[in-house]
Amino acid sequence: MRTFELKYPHSLALADLPETVTAIGFFDGIHKGHQHVIRTAVSKAKEKGMESAVITFYPHPTVVLKKDVQHVRYITPLREKKEILKRLGVDRLYIINFNHDLAALSPQDFVDHFIKGLHIKHVVAGFDFSYGHKGKGNMDTIAEHAANAFTTTTISKVELDDKKVSSTRIRELLSIGNVKKANELLGRPLTVDGIVVKGEQRGKEMGYPTANIDTNTEALLPKPGIYAVKVIYKNEKYEGMASLGFNPTFDTGLTEPVLEVNIFDYNNDLYGDELFVEFHKFIRDEEKFASIEQLITELDQDEVISRSFFSKPH
Repeated sequence: MRTFELKYPHSLALADLPETVTAIGFFDGIHKGHQHVIRTAVSKAKEKGMESAVITFYPHPTVVLKKDVQHVRYITPLREKKEILKRLGVDRLYIINFNHDLAALSPQDFVDHFIKGLHIKHVVAGFDFSYGHKGKGNMDTIAEHAANAFTTTTISKVELDDKKVSSTRIRELLSIGNVKKANELLGRPLTVDGIVVKGEQRGKEMGYPTANIDTNTEALLPKPGIYAVKVIYKNEKYEGMASLGFNPTFDTGLTEPVLEVNIFDYNNDLYGDELFVEFHKFIRDEEKFASIEQLITELDQDEVISRSFFSKPH
């Protein structure tokens, strides 16, 4: 997959670009609804003998348009988004920098520059996709703006449990720790990656050595608590449990949650290595224990619950 990072105005020459079928949207999470849009574009590209593309945006529009929002965490940070799109068979990825210049473009100018100007012959988008200044362009107006230069497919609402599958819904589920339902909407486990750094070694002293993971600051983390997880290390997958939070028993004074993972039946040194952590089940909230002994008793129980969860078919 070739990746192009574009600003307005971009400098790509139409003559150098292949005819493409593109899926367009922000696609945070690349959940089941997004996957339907993207797979439709990939399939139509094959039918037409064209390349498939995805047009997405970065950063999130709220960072640019809302003065009180300085930082947004993503269900799929850009790097993970790229990896998932590769697996979906996308040929080209256009990442358009969302800034005030882009936000000010009229719907017609947006279409002329970023659809016609990228040699796109067919656009696939969700029914609620909008474009141009204040989102005035949408899938009802796009044919008029296309002026026969390209055709379109509108994907209707994808639902699960009679509710729309959406990034907003996934965010809400993660905020209450319901990773099991969030994973159903995503069509895969929520995954967070990071580099193993040196911690306080408390876990090792309690018989539960942990890998402390320095996570991507752009990654949306679920609610603090204890989780049953799987850890991917050098393409091998291991079961384990994770503590995401502030270690209240030890009065650490942490202001940002820390992710620590105990990998079952694994004792090798992982410092400096990259781990991918899949969240599978919320076990319990963080708790301040009166003694280390109480904490160890609870960790023993967390391990039993986690191992039991993974021993059953899902």
